[in-house]
Amino acid sequence: MKKLYVFMALLVVASMALSACGGGAPTAEDCSKEDVFCVGLVTDVGKVNDKSFNQSAWEGVQQAQAEGNADVVQFIETADAKDYAKNIAQFGDAGYDVIVTVGFGLGEATNAAAATYPNVRFIGVDQFNAETVAGVSGLNFPEDNAGFLVGALAAAMSESHKIGAVCGTDVVPPVWRFGEGYKAGAAYADGMNGTTTEVFVVYHSDVGFDKTFTDPEWGATTAKSMMDQGADAIFGCGGLTGNGAVSAAAQAGKYGIGVDKDQYFELTDAAPRMLSSAIKLITPGVAKLIAAAKAGTLEDGNVFGDAGYAPYHDLDSSVPDEGKKMMEELNKGLLDGSIKTNVPPVKP
Repeated sequence: MKKLYVFMALLVVASMALSACGGGAPTAEDCSKEDVFCVGLVTDVGKVNDKSFNQSAWEGVQQAQAEGNADVVQFIETADAKDYAKNIAQFGDAGYDVIVTVGFGLGEATNAAAATYPNVRFIGVDQFNAETVAGVSGLNFPEDNAGFLVGALAAAMSESHKIGAVCGTDVVPPVWRFGEGYKAGAAYADGMNGTTTEVFVVYHSDVGFDKTFTDPEWGATTAKSMMDQGADAIFGCGGLTGNGAVSAAAQAGKYGIGVDKDQYFELTDAAPRMLSSAIKLITPGVAKLIAAAKAGTLEDGNVFGDAGYAPYHDLDSSVPDEGKKMMEELNKGLLDGSIKTNVPPVKP
C-alpha cells in the first residue's frame, strides 16, 4: 500500500511540473498562441529528403529551431504543383508565424498567400521578385557562379576534353544559371589552360514540373548517353533527376559533380568519385532569415546568399596543385567581381 501512495505522489508532482511549464513542449496546436513561434516549410515537387534543395531548406528550418529561433517546425511535401496554394494555406490557417516555400515554382502561390495572410512572414527560396511584395523575402543565390566553378574544374580535370551536365527544366532560372554557368566556367578554364572542351548540357524541359526534378532514371540514361560520347565528368543539377546522373557517372568510374549542397555526404554510392559540388548555402541562409523574422527585423524584398564549391574529398590527391590554385583564384575573382560569368539572370 505504501508503494501505491509513493507512486500516486510522484504522479501529482509530475503533473504539477507539466503545468508549470505550460503542458510540455509546444505543439502545432499551439501555433495560434503569441508566445509560440512556428515555422512551416512547403517543399517543391519532391521529398524533403531529396539530398538537394528541399532538404537543404528543411535543414535550415531545423537549424533555426536548434538555435532557439523556432518552437515548432513542420513540413509539407508537395506531390503535385497544383497543390502549392493548398499546402501553404494549411500553415497559414494554423497560425504559423513563418512559412518557407522552396523553389521557383512556388513563387506565384507564395505572393498570393502573402496577401491572404498579412500577419505571416514568407521566405521564398529561389524566388526573385522584380517588385517588392509585402510580407515576402526571397532568398536567392548566384547559381551561375557555382556552376562556373565546377565547370572550370571539370574542364581542367577532363582527360577526354568532354564533359556534361544533366539538369532540371531551364524554365526555372536557378537551374538555367547553373547549366549556363557550367559552360561559361569550362570555356574560361580552356582559355587559361590552352585547351578546348566540348560541353554537353541537357535540360529536362520535356516534362511537367511534377517530373522534371524527380526523374533519376532519365538523369542516369542521359548521363550514360553523354558518357557514350566521351564525357568523363557529369554535373547533376536538378534534384533527384540530377542525382541519378551523378550516381550513373560514379558507377561508370567517371567524375560526378553534385549540386546545392556538398553531396559527397548525401550520395554515398557516388562519394568515391565525387569531384566536387556546386553549392548554395541554403541551410544557413534559411536559418538566418528565420532568426531575423523572429527578431522582427526581416525586410521585404530579395536577399542574396552565398555560393561556391565543395571540397574534393576522396579525390583530393587526384587534383593537381595548379588545379587547386586555379579554383582558388576563380572563386576569389567571382567574389570580388573581377571575374564575370556573363550569364543573364534569366534565360533570354
